[in-house]
Amino acid sequence: MTTNTVLLIFLSLLIAGAYSYYNYYYKAKIKLKIHLVLAFLRFVTVFSILLLLINPIISNKTLEIVKTPLVIAVDNSSSISNLKATKTTTDLFEKLTSNADLKEKFDIQTYRFDSDFESSDNFDFKGSQTNIDAVAKNSKSINKNVVFPTVLITDGNQTSGNDFVFSFDPNNKVYPIAVGDTTTYLDLRVSQLNANKYAFHKNKFPVEIFLNYSGTKAITSNFSISQGNSVLNSQVVSFSPSKKSVVISALLPADKVGLQVYKATITSKEKEKNTYNNSYNFAVEVIDQRTEIALISSFNHPDLGALKRAIESNAQRKVTLLKPKEINDLSKYNIVILYQPTIEFKSFFEKNTDLGLNTFIITGTKTDFNYLNQQQKDLVFKMSSQSENYIAEYQDNFNLFDIEDIGFSQFPPLENPFGVITTAANLDVLLGSSIRNINTNSPLLAFSENQGKRTAYLLGENSWKWRLQSHVDTKSYEKYDTFIDKTIQYLATNASKKSLVVNHDGFYNSGDAIEISAQYFNKNYEFDDKANLNITVVNRKTKAKKSYDLLKSNTDYKVNLDGLEVGKYDFVVKELNSNSVYNGYFEILDFDIEKQFVNPDLAKLTQLANQTKGQLLFPDKVDLLIKSLLENEEYKSVQKSIIKKIPLIDWVWLLIILVLSLASEWFIRKYNGML
Repeated sequence: MTTNTVLLIFLSLLIAGAYSYYNYYYKAKIKLKIHLVLAFLRFVTVFSILLLLINPIISNKTLEIVKTPLVIAVDNSSSISNLKATKTTTDLFEKLTSNADLKEKFDIQTYRFDSDFESSDNFDFKGSQTNIDAVAKNSKSINKNVVFPTVLITDGNQTSGNDFVFSFDPNNKVYPIAVGDTTTYLDLRVSQLNANKYAFHKNKFPVEIFLNYSGTKAITSNFSISQGNSVLNSQVVSFSPSKKSVVISALLPADKVGLQVYKATITSKEKEKNTYNNSYNFAVEVIDQRTEIALISSFNHPDLGALKRAIESNAQRKVTLLKPKEINDLSKYNIVILYQPTIEFKSFFEKNTDLGLNTFIITGTKTDFNYLNQQQKDLVFKMSSQSENYIAEYQDNFNLFDIEDIGFSQFPPLENPFGVITTAANLDVLLGSSIRNINTNSPLLAFSENQGKRTAYLLGENSWKWRLQSHVDTKSYEKYDTFIDKTIQYLATNASKKSLVVNHDGFYNSGDAIEISAQYFNKNYEFDDKANLNITVVNRKTKAKKSYDLLKSNTDYKVNLDGLEVGKYDFVVKELNSNSVYNGYFEILDFDIEKQFVNPDLAKLTQLANQTKGQLLFPDKVDLLIKSLLENEEYKSVQKSIIKKIPLIDWVWLLIILVLSLASEWFIRKYNGML
């Protein structure tokens, strides 16, 4: 307390004493013994009130011992049970967490991890994925600005996430304990297979297969790719102690339309401990035709190359660059992109009157807007000869199709002549525009549909800079290319708007997240956030039926179907209020990534231990780990002094004393007839 506060409290004592003396001795004609009690009660009352008015701050100092955290993270994935290491793992955990000396020195934090990371001391070893990277990120976030050790009980076989070796803080030691049989067994494995999700009918599609071998002698094996009882590709592959991996490339025919399931298999005459990883099921959806797109421009521009690359990132799209004078047969194209149309495009507009092709019109500084006004009725252009830079503004209420904001407002501006653009009532705007943060109330990217014909308008050139900026921001062209692909996808169909739109894949691997999303639109084609969506899934073979409700997110409704068995499934999504229905199909392929391993990944775990200056250990050396942790002088408990400053007005007992003194004085005076 400050000097002023002490002086005020002393002054309060004098005032309370003087006031009590004046009331019960100075004014009293007869001095009774009861007056001494009443004077004391009056003193307590007055002094308590004055103390509350002064409200001094009382400091309370306590000492607290802060222990160093000890993170013990246990691999809860099914690969632990596949390697028959569940008992070893739980025994290690119990031995570490029950050690009295470790408890005394460390603040023990126990976690389990598979695809997720959570605080727990119970393990079922049923996780479908292993993400060791999550241990690094979460433990670092929980124990910020603290040097602490981590004990990692795992087989080291990671199936998802970033490379965990470099995810852990190198200043915090990691002690991996490798569980599972470390004996080297002869094993052949299809470790990875790369194939496109889609292929075109009557074409061939490439497949890339990575084969791995562990063993101590040279062997010969047979590799094949089959569909049902038909073998589509077969070859002999040799391995040796110095040749432990082989990459095979094959071209497979796409003879049937629809979802086609294939199986890659490697076999040998040698006996293997794990034969599950000898095969790999995969599926390809064969499309009967691709989308043919004509990109028409009278001059060269970087936008043309960027558009072609973005569109053709989807193998279902084929872009052909044309000059206006080269326009002959348009009937083979599904979509036409007009880049800065002028009077030279007259032949296209004349031919498209009968064909009714969906178009994507892109304007810029060389566009003839007077001519363009004559060829379409969606927009009216009144443009000047002066050019201007327009910044994109994403419109949250756009619901023509599902598209996310990929950072449009941070992209470089597009160049277009300055002027007034009047829009028709039936135009759906995805991107608005602004000039130096002033909204123009004009679209930058908009869509229209008239009598079954769809048109998109991008009002500005230099969109190639958007693709480049997207790559700078995300280290990938994927987000921008997806944005362009969805635009093309909208233009590629003339189907009328549906009230219920469902998004799903044709196949999933067992263990993968099976998520189906849906959007429901009202009669005005506005997203309905009050819809009641339900999905019923039926196994074609067993006829087992399951129903789920779809849960609403920001822009759609979603359901997670994890836990379904391998097989073929029909499903029905129904909006219960309007009875709108969507019927679909998907297949779950037999592929459990956690069954691919026969040994712990000692190389990765050793690298992690060296990276963090820790040590790789085996279950029989856990006593050495405990001894090392206890003797390590880096991990000392810290004594902290905690000073709590509490205002006296928060002290409840003072209020109770005040109430008791007032009540007691009143009752005594009442009892003695002094009121």
